[in-house]
Amino acid sequence: MTATAERRAPARAPQQSPAERPAQRRRRSGHRARVWAGVIVCILFMLPLVWMLITSFKLQRDIFTVPPTIFFDPTISQYIDAWVNQGLGPKMVNTVIVALGAGLVSLVAGAMAGYALARLRIRGAATIGVLILASRGVPPIALAVPMFLVARTLGITDTHITLILAYCSFVIPYVMWLMRGFFLALPKELEESAMLDGCSRMGAFFRIIVPISAPGLISTFIFSIILAWEELLFALVLTNRKATTVPVAIAGMVGDTEHGANWGALAAAGMLTVIPVVVLALFVQKWLIRGLADGATKG
Repeated sequence: MTATAERRAPARAPQQSPAERPAQRRRRSGHRARVWAGVIVCILFMLPLVWMLITSFKLQRDIFTVPPTIFFDPTISQYIDAWVNQGLGPKMVNTVIVALGAGLVSLVAGAMAGYALARLRIRGAATIGVLILASRGVPPIALAVPMFLVARTLGITDTHITLILAYCSFVIPYVMWLMRGFFLALPKELEESAMLDGCSRMGAFFRIIVPISAPGLISTFIFSIILAWEELLFALVLTNRKATTVPVAIAGMVGDTEHGANWGALAAAGMLTVIPVVVLALFVQKWLIRGLADGATKG
């Protein structure tokens, strides 16, 4: 056999010992089991959303058929009813304003607090962070009534700014804890080099740390919006008409008719509430995944 033929001969795969084959089969079986478990969990989580989507296109008479109908004449009358008759349009605008406002204020305050706990030499910084995070364990109803009394005294009930500040009370601890983990994952030499070149501590934070932490800031901002988007109790207590949000509107749709709740309009309102969050998450999916991966290194 010539040298050319030897070079063209395919390389043989390394032979596996009999002891390695059962281990490899177990790894493959475990991988398949994890994949199927993930698929089943996804189906279980998606089933209510799919059912709500189907219900939103049904007439009231088709919703309560036994057994449930799979084939029916779809209609968008439930969406028209929810958007126009139930006044969901203005409440959606209120929800967007409050969620974005609470997310921005919480991101600024929480990021700076997280940076202080991660970098500054504060005695008991870890304990302070745990206590701030533990404040989220306080029942919201314990804060809603005092907030209402303060807002009524100041004459700012049923306003966007009141609801934004109320939402910041439970969003800021969440942002602070997440951003503290992001900042701990960054080397201290970045700020030290900037300060040696003449930057102040705040200058190094805004010029060096903030651009590097952009994925973490974006992912935290998205989660903050979601937290504020779905909140009900504070909006129910602190608003009446002008700043009412979508969760309050949906809660008011239950049992507001003579024959019970209009489940079709409720399903349509639920889909109109879910769609903006899903679209936002898909739009920033790359940044969201990158931010979660970067923040998983320390915390």
